[in-house]
Amino acid sequence: MLLLDTHAWYWLVDGNPRLAEDTRRTIDRTAARGELLVSVISAWEIAMLESKARVAFDIPCLEWIRQALAPPLRLAPITPEIAVESTRLPKPFHRDPVARLLTATARVEGFTLLTRDQRILDYSAKGHVRALAC
Repeated sequence: MLLLDTHAWYWLVDGNPRLAEDTRRTIDRTAARGELLVSVISAWEIAMLESKARVAFDIPCLEWIRQALAPPLRLAPITPEIAVESTRLPKPFHRDPVARLLTATARVEGFTLLTRDQRILDYSAKGHVRALAC
């Protein structure tokens, strides 16, 4: 299972060239198996970014999110286990709550997190979470 970090999800939907072609192929293969996920916290983060005018859509934000979550994407919830794990990640790590919740989701559920966040990638190199650079 491949969990997209918020920026990877946004870039995928937006067709942003920052998402490398080989990464897109990995995403396509994963999606074809029904194993492509986005966390509910990413929907929240997109809405926050839109409310601060850091991203803009031609349609209402909620409509964009609903369309961007269309199959083959699946929504990964934040369970109580994930919420607790996000407060107990091996140190040192991110202070950003979104990064903590995404990382905790990957750890609890055994997912691989697709990200460009160097702090998460460094954390992965220490064996704390499975992550793939995009």
